[in-house]
Amino acid sequence: MKIARTVADLRIVSDWQRSGQTVALVPTMGALHAGHLSLVGRARALCDRVIVTLFVNPRQFDRPEDLGKYPRSEERDSAMLEPCGVDLLFAPPPEEIYPAGFATTVSVAGLTSGMCGDFRPGHFDGMATIVTKLFLMSRAERAFFGEKDWQQLQIVRRLVQDLNIPIEITGCPTVREPDGLAMSSRNERLSPGDRSIAPALFAALTHAAKRLQAGEEIEDILFAARKQITDAGFDRVEYLELRHHTTLEPLQHIGEPARLLAAAWLGPVRLIDNVPV
Repeated sequence: MKIARTVADLRIVSDWQRSGQTVALVPTMGALHAGHLSLVGRARALCDRVIVTLFVNPRQFDRPEDLGKYPRSEERDSAMLEPCGVDLLFAPPPEEIYPAGFATTVSVAGLTSGMCGDFRPGHFDGMATIVTKLFLMSRAERAFFGEKDWQQLQIVRRLVQDLNIPIEITGCPTVREPDGLAMSSRNERLSPGDRSIAPALFAALTHAAKRLQAGEEIEDILFAARKQITDAGFDRVEYLELRHHTTLEPLQHIGEPARLLAAAWLGPVRLIDNVPV
């Protein structure tokens, strides 16, 4: 596995593509876990070459303390990627991505409203900007994202469509711990006590989805799900909503593909999850 630090180092991609090889991109901020490796495995299965990016993007953190606490360990991450068949790790310094005078922001309207968009101001603009830059820098044919960040996945699909970026976006299923907790870099910050409570978020969503499929009253189900989460020990539920699976429009009834999405605080850690309905 080669390591690239600059955009110029990515010129090897052109050599691959001239020889007819397809290139996959797996964007990450490091602190890798089995969920990230599942994206790499999917990319490896569908493409000839795989690039993994490792960049802690300051522009998508709405809370400076979160940026400061975000775990960083390139050596550990590299060791995890090495046996997975990754061809190139792109780990640029901040000044390579945001040089002096950088003044452009990519903003996607509509899909960024509500849910995480309401509670993390500027987050999705920062995400959309870095993702767009990585797509254009790498010139990959396919990019792989986890479904745990469902709102993010729909935003990425929209910006690719709207900006005519020639890349195919592939969503991959959420990877979970045996007790159902969605794998996340944030889980490392959970205390042992909070870690035992954390699976209640997925359990509540799963139970609510079954009730929705059975045709019970939506408002009652969502209220009960929020109560189930807080009764389990979460400090508060930031949102718990039923949305259309692609447009993310709020739904008042079940009759088309839907997603139940939630964010909740457990101590100092904000956890998100979603399930299909």
